[in-house]
Amino acid sequence: MFGLIIVALDGSTHSLKALDYASQLAEKHDSKLILLHAFRSTSDLRGSEGFNQMVGKRRQKGEEIIKAACKRLGQAAHDVEENLLEGPAAEAIVSVVEARNADLVVMGTRGMGSLKGLLFGSVSTKVTHYSPCSVLVVR
Repeated sequence: MFGLIIVALDGSTHSLKALDYASQLAEKHDSKLILLHAFRSTSDLRGSEGFNQMVGKRRQKGEEIIKAACKRLGQAAHDVEENLLEGPAAEAIVSVVEARNADLVVMGTRGMGSLKGLLFGSVSTKVTHYSPCSVLVVR
């Protein structure tokens, strides 16, 4: 049913709950997991002195998030791919879904509430709207 599951991670407790849920689904359906973290660089700073340093720090933080997720999976991490992308989270998630023909995206929600989420546009709302596959949002 779910051959390929993408788990969107941001290091929050909500994304860790999503990881746990995705791990259970993957075990049940013998699915492959892609652990995905996207970090945003501020393109208007591109070329400035501190830009490369800032991107490096964000990349390092993303690597730490994915490493912690793999550690949390433990033995269940045998069929896991790690993916770290630079760019807006929703766009990065949807691009990987499309490129890899994923069956499911599992992600957490910050619980901003419907009004605040509509006004500011949460990542989970955007992914749910634009993803060609099913999206499971875990609270």
